[in-house]
Parts: sequence; structure tokens; C-alpha cells
Amino acid sequence: MTAYSLQEVLEITNGNLNGNTGGMHIRFLSFDSRTVLAGPETLFFALRGNLRDGHQYVRDAYLRGVRAFVVEEVPKLSDFTEAVFIRVPDSLEALQKLAAYHRDRFHYPVVGITGSNGKTIVKEWLSELMAPEYKIIRSPRSYNSQIGNPLSVWLMDEQFNLAIFEAGISKPGEMEKLEKLLHPEWGVFTHLGQAHLENFRNQRHLVKEKLQLFNHSKHFVYCSDFGELQKAVTTKKTEGWSADLFRWSQEDEDADLFINKVERRKDGSQLHAIFSGDEVEIFLPFTDDAYVENGIHCWATMLAMGYKPGSFEARFSRLAPVAMRLELKKGQHGAIVIDDSYNSDTGSLLNALDFLKQQAGNSGKRSTVILSDILQSGIPEEQLYGQVAEYLALRKVDRFIGIGPKINRYQDFFPVGDKAFYNSTEDFLQHLNGGNFRDEVILLKGARTFRFDLISDMLQEKVHQTVLEINMSALAHNLKIYRQKLKPETRIMAMVKAFSYGTGSTEVARVLQFHGADYLAVAIADEGVALRREGIELPIVVMNPEEHSFDAMIENRLEPNIYRLELLKNFETALHRNAMRNFPVHVKLDTGMKRLGFESEEHLEELVAFVQERDTIYIRSIFSHLAVSDEPVEDSFTEKQFERFDALSRIVTDGFDYKILKHILNSAGIERFSGRQYDMVRLGIGLYGVSSFVQNELQNVATLRTTISQIRTVQAGETIGYGRKGVAKENMHIAVLPIGYADGFNRLLSNGVGSVSVKGKRAPVVGNICMDMCMVDVTGLDAEEGDRVIVFGEEIPVGEVADELHTIPYEVLTSVGQRVKRVYFAE
Repeated sequence: MTAYSLQEVLEITNGNLNGNTGGMHIRFLSFDSRTVLAGPETLFFALRGNLRDGHQYVRDAYLRGVRAFVVEEVPKLSDFTEAVFIRVPDSLEALQKLAAYHRDRFHYPVVGITGSNGKTIVKEWLSELMAPEYKIIRSPRSYNSQIGNPLSVWLMDEQFNLAIFEAGISKPGEMEKLEKLLHPEWGVFTHLGQAHLENFRNQRHLVKEKLQLFNHSKHFVYCSDFGELQKAVTTKKTEGWSADLFRWSQEDEDADLFINKVERRKDGSQLHAIFSGDEVEIFLPFTDDAYVENGIHCWATMLAMGYKPGSFEARFSRLAPVAMRLELKKGQHGAIVIDDSYNSDTGSLLNALDFLKQQAGNSGKRSTVILSDILQSGIPEEQLYGQVAEYLALRKVDRFIGIGPKINRYQDFFPVGDKAFYNSTEDFLQHLNGGNFRDEVILLKGARTFRFDLISDMLQEKVHQTVLEINMSALAHNLKIYRQKLKPETRIMAMVKAFSYGTGSTEVARVLQFHGADYLAVAIADEGVALRREGIELPIVVMNPEEHSFDAMIENRLEPNIYRLELLKNFETALHRNAMRNFPVHVKLDTGMKRLGFESEEHLEELVAFVQERDTIYIRSIFSHLAVSDEPVEDSFTEKQFERFDALSRIVTDGFDYKILKHILNSAGIERFSGRQYDMVRLGIGLYGVSSFVQNELQNVATLRTTISQIRTVQAGETIGYGRKGVAKENMHIAVLPIGYADGFNRLLSNGVGSVSVKGKRAPVVGNICMDMCMVDVTGLDAEEGDRVIVFGEEIPVGEVADELHTIPYEVLTSVGQRVKRVYFAE
């Protein structure tokens, strides 16, 4: 990895120096203080965004060893005596300038990829398909943004001779900046769809903006069947665009690559085409339309780049689905398995190590990395594994297992005390004793050929095929969406009660802690104690404290919701017994919910007097609960609640000379009453992707899925299930699913009330749902045993299921049984 002196950085960014550059050199770039790898060699960019100002995290980065900063505002230098600050007008622009300078040092070809969908898959497949001829550097995962692309370009090195970068935009004007940064010689435009139109007038506007990436490209590969894209390309050519075009099409026989036949088979798709007047073909081990289209993009690109027909086609048959996500699975013996298999390169390794650190946290669990040979990196082996060993040392990995003949040769490079090496996955599995992995977080990183899925299967807890998938990237996205609706100073209390609405408390809490939530709230003390045992350090409020749990709450720093004076007095007795002073409590007001809380001025005055006389307690916050914030017809009642809250809270706040936080808004309240944010808000169901007002802004977090156990033919007139409630009116095919009401698939969804999604199509429930199984009608759906089935998620929103049950999404989510395996993943 190339190093720059700080003096060079100063000149490249055209900044103003505050401090002495000395002999400092930079190898790493960072904008997130939580993921600083090697502080003394890291340049931290304080980036301003809609939600966070990077200048707030300069101190955090400094404490992690960073000594060089690019900022727009220089902090008080006496607080950072060893630091050097480069002041610039725009930190993001400075980051892009530095990366652009670095990119211009290398003269090998750059392939730029954009489109609505498929960018990452096409990038990964091209990297694999062309690896025998090229040493390729590519953007890690989906690093395709204004920040991601500079970090990707920073990985360029003289060891490579081809770069493949993807580029995405979210608003007009962004692609022009990425073009100056990437300068792609080759351009590839993947699928054109209706996605990502939020900040664009229409699809035509989006296409025009995306095409700016290729303003100075020499070659451009695309599918001319996308009408808007073809129009935009034609217009661009008439305006003087000089790029050579390579078109592929399933409609136009005059295209450079004309796909004239696609044969679907059980094991994949055979593609027949005409290229330069000759018949050519490839086999793809996929039948899904999107994967086939992505495969054709790769085929066309290779032909455009000069690959000779007959010399490379067999490589397509060995392609595997790209692991677009990193999965977190519950392992045996208290272990946690992070499955990042089939994604093996140094860039994605850094990301995965950050995630490993996030999950291990302060839980007391050891961190373990199982890593295969890194194939086709383009870096000399000695340098490559020296770099890997350095990354592991910087992240203080406790245990390391290397698998493969190449990594075996460099055992001495790895300073990890507990380490082992094996020549193959099979060799490792022969020696694997599941009991050797206990209470640790295990990261699996393996090249495709090493079949790390076999290791994952051995390590993870064995449960049945019904799974609740939790998208942690979507959870973080939803948190971001609600932050955008708040003032910068407004704090967020995230609700993780009831097992985080069924999604899993500890895993969700770790994500919330990592992304800067201010408070967590649980229902009972046991939930909070469990979070503390797993290393969660955020302040935690117990909404329904019970007297028998007071000592455990005090020991674990869990802050009670006080809703009556007698409860406060009993808690104060427990504090006195434990010799505690200044312990925080939260006072609940009843402003109209008629559930828990103080509702009279007299009782509040007694509470104030009681606290004033003692040094054991201080009031951290005062709050209330809105009854109908999601029902606009009841807004007059909600306004009365606000008025009552103001009046009652004033009695408490006037009694003390310190700041007492106030909060009343829930998810719907945040969406509808921005003027009532006070000091904090409580984010609940919206965090999990459910809203009556901003659903289009949120992402689905929880997907309940299962698989088809068996498909049976039922003759007309036969009955199905308990009570013979299902009757076949004609010959039909039914699929038996391993999910029932004990798993959370409500029995009221029986007999056609509910449905599931099989291959994107609805299959209604037939007969009564059983405790552990149910049957659905798959007549005409081309379903097969083992097919994936969605019960709720993106394809069937949880709100729709709730409507069918005449209930609310909360009940549907929290009803998913504990025997249903939770699988966590990040996009």
C-alpha cells in the first residue's frame, strides 16, 4: 500500500497547515473513528453530513492514535498537542482530490460500472472471469458512493494492471465528481430499472446523470433493449461523445452481441448468441432473470475487451452467486458465527474485521478469524500475507486459523498467540471439534473454492429450516432516516423491549450502540441484565421495574421508570442498602393514556420533595406516552396531552437546578409532531421498518422465511389438514411448509386468509395451520421441494399480515417463536 508524506497531502489538498508535519507518513484513510486501524499511519477526514459532523469525533480518533486530520474547523490545539491539522474549505472535496491524485499515478485501464441494479455482481464476476489474464483491484463490496469510491481508489497499487470500480449516485451532480476521480477507460451500464429515482425528475434524468461517468471513456458496453438508455446514448453521441459502443440485445439482430436464444434448464441457462457473424454460447448455472442478465453484461464486456470466442466461455459455468451480505448466525456453545464466505480480498477483510470488533465489543467473547488463501489478489504472496497479518494484529484478534497451502507457507508472519493452519477445508473439518469453539465470535472469510459454507454449517446452532432474517443494514438505515427528522441535539432512546420486537435484543443493541443511539429501553430488568452481560454499555431504562429485581438493576446500572411514589421509595431503600448515591431514575407522567404514571400535581410535588431531601437519587428524565399519535383524527387529544405534559413536567424541572431531559414522542410522533421533540424521542416500531406515514422511506428489517418440505398432488374432492377444512375443488399441488402457529404463523391465517410468497408469487394457505406445519397451494407455480418461501418481509409486508389478522405489526413481529432461528446480516 502506497504511503504519502503529510507534506505531500498538504500540497495535494491545497490546505492550510496547523502543526508540524515532521516525518509523518499516511497509509490509511478514515472518516469513522470507530474503524481506525493504525492510528499513527491514518489520515482522518472530518466529514460533514446531514446527520453527523465528523468534527465531533476528532477527539475519539485522537484517542485511537490518529495524529493527522483534515478538517474544516481546527479545534483547540492545546487539547491535541501531538496532532497535525490540515484545514480545507470542504473535507469531502479534499478526500476526493487526494484519491484523484493517487488514481492519476497509475496508467492501467479502469473499468467503471454503473446502473440501477447489478453493479456489484457484475464487478465481482468480471474480477473472477478475467483473473487469469489480469491482476485486478476492485472496489470492496458496494463501495460506490462519494466516500466509497475515494476509499476504493486509494487501494490502487503498481502491483495491479486492471481496476474495476462501481459507481452509484443519489442526487444530481454527484457522478460528475466521480468521473473526475475514476477516469474510466471502459464503461459498463448494467440493469436499468425504476430504483433510486427519489432525487431525480424521472428515469431519463437519472440515466443522463449516470452517463456522465463515461464522458471521457474510450469504450462503452450496454444493453440497447433499455429504451431510455438507448435514447440517452444516441443523444450523447450526437453531442460529440467519442466512446466506441458495444451493444448487446435480445431484440436487435444488428447488435454487436445478439442473444437469440435462452434455454432454461434445471441446472441453469444455456445462452446462444451471434457475435461477429458467428454463433457463440455460454452456460450460466442460474435460471433467475437478473443473474442471467448480469452474466450477459459480463460476456459482452469480455468480448468488447478483446477476448476471443472459444477461449474463456467455460469460466461462466463455474460462477457462483455473489455473497452480497455478511451474515451473523448463532453458533454452538455460546459462539457467534460471522459468515462472510465467498468474499475474500484484503478490502473486504478490513470491513469484516471492523464488524468482528463491533460484535465482540466488550462482551468478553474472544475474537477468532478463520481465513482461506486469498486468490487472484495481484499482490506478491509475501507482501499479501504480511499485510493480512498486520491487519489481524492491529485488530487484536485472539485466535487465527489459516486454511490453504499458500497461507500455510507464511505461518511465522502471524503474531497471534493461538493459531493453527490446515492445507484444506477438508483437513480442517476432519480435525474440527465443535466443543473447541466456545463463547467466541468467529469470522469466516474464504475464497469460493474453499467451500467455507461447510465450516459454517458445522459451527452454527442446529435448528429447523424456518428462519427470521434480520437486516442490520436496514436497521441502521431506519435509524438514520429518523435522525434526519430530528434536530442535531435531540437524543434517541431506542426501544429493544420484547426481544427487540422479536428480532433479537443483543444483536440489535450492538448495532444501535455502534451507530450512536443515546439510550436503550427494555421492558423488564432481566432483558437489561442480559444486555449488560453481552457488553452493551449504553444507558438502559427499565420500563416496568419490579421490586424483586432492584438489586440486579443497581448492580447492572439499569435505570428504572418511576411511575408511583411508593415504587420510588422502595427503590431508594434498595439504593441505600447498596450504598449508592446519585443513581438516575426516569419519571413517568400519565397525560391521558390511563396506564402508568403520575397524573396529579400533588403527587408530583411529593416526589420532588422526596428526591430533594436525599442524595441517593437524581431525576435523569421525565416523560409521557402518546395514546393516538398515529391517528390524525385524534390530534386534538394529542395536543391536550402535550399541554398536560408541559404543565406537569414543569413541576418537576422547577424543583431542581440541574438539567432534566424531557421526552414524549414515539415513532409516529417523530413523523408527525417535529415541534415537540423536547430533549429526546423514543424510537420503537419505526426502527424495525414499520410506519403508517413514512413507509416509503424505511427499509424492511425482518423477513420470516421457510422452505418447502414436500410437494403433493391432491385430487379434486379430497380434503386437506385438520378438520378437513381444506377442500380441493380441482386437482391441485400443495406444498408442506415446516412452520406453524408455534412458530408465529397465526392460525387465523388458515383457509386462504393468509398467503406466502414462492418465487415471487402468492400461494394461499390451504386448510388449517398446524402447530408445526402448514400447507399452501402452489398449483401452476413451478415450485420445487427445497424452494425458499417468504412468510413476511419485503414481498409480503408485515403490515399486510397484521391487517389480515385485524391486529398491529407489533403483535406479528413479537409472535415469532424463540425456536425460530434468527440470522443477522449486513448488506
